[in-house]
Amino acid sequence: MKKLRILGLMHDYLVPPTDTSGFDLATVEWKTEFDVMSTLIDMGHDVYQLGINDELGKIQEAINKQRPHIAFNLLEAFNEISSFDQNLVAYLELLRVPYTGCNSRGLLLSRDKALSKKLLAYHKIPIPDFTVCRIGQTVRRPINIQFPLIVKSLTQDASIGISQASVVHDHDKLRERIKFIHNHIGTDAIIERYIEGRELYVGILGNKRLTTFPIWELKLSKMPDSMHRIATDRVKWNSKYQRKHGIDAGAANNISPALTTTIQQVCRRVYRTLDLSGYARIDLRLDNENRFYVLEANPNPQISWGEDFAESAEFGGLPYEALLQRILNNGLAWKPDYRG
Repeated sequence: MKKLRILGLMHDYLVPPTDTSGFDLATVEWKTEFDVMSTLIDMGHDVYQLGINDELGKIQEAINKQRPHIAFNLLEAFNEISSFDQNLVAYLELLRVPYTGCNSRGLLLSRDKALSKKLLAYHKIPIPDFTVCRIGQTVRRPINIQFPLIVKSLTQDASIGISQASVVHDHDKLRERIKFIHNHIGTDAIIERYIEGRELYVGILGNKRLTTFPIWELKLSKMPDSMHRIATDRVKWNSKYQRKHGIDAGAANNISPALTTTIQQVCRRVYRTLDLSGYARIDLRLDNENRFYVLEANPNPQISWGEDFAESAEFGGLPYEALLQRILNNGLAWKPDYRG
């Protein structure tokens, strides 16, 4: 393995301290950054960490000084605007600096849930019926989209703005939840037909040649029957809530080999349709009649050790160090498409 000079790009408030003694490394806010950077160092790479807020100049200055072989991109926003992550990646592309994760075009196509769903629907990939309610727009539900519905932010990910109240059964609750997304999350809202069933994830790694990991499931069967089994903000990030309701994630059981193959094939089609590269996680719902629906594609998902993406990779035979090395290799190998 060639020793690489790696520039780690991360949010300035998530740069791991030099001395981590006294911290619970399983619960710190900068767990992903620490897991990735410390593992790369243990692998023998030369790593330089750079905290970023809104300073493009700092990036170019670090590139000029460190002369990295590649930037390891752990940024999920720029200047606290999540949709600007594509612009930062485009900046790296203009500088011709290799980077890990998804290219700028793939980020653009996948971050806007309505745009990505239109592309998937065009390619006959199963998705829930949906519509969009923009800020300032009157709430109208198309007659072909029946209750129950789920209301989400159009552009935010990581379950931001999703709670049990996101699933609505009448027009008054629909209007109330859209108002919440507009006023409290500050984005347009997307309204989808709610799919009762199981929450599945499929991790994919690669550029043109893809590796698909085993189907992973967010296991919510121990939650009270009165609660919707969805990936709310508390389900995803509140450890006390997870322990209380026995929430866990692991390899999906009781899915036939034929259905498994079909789901993985469709997820690879999603990846290619949205022009993704590097690595991504495809989120799906599987209803009680074994019909599946693609909810969204998440480029650059969380890759801390022990979380869904890394766990499914290891279950599929790719340990954490090997996963990070593959991510580096994909970043070094990716080239822009000059045909346009």
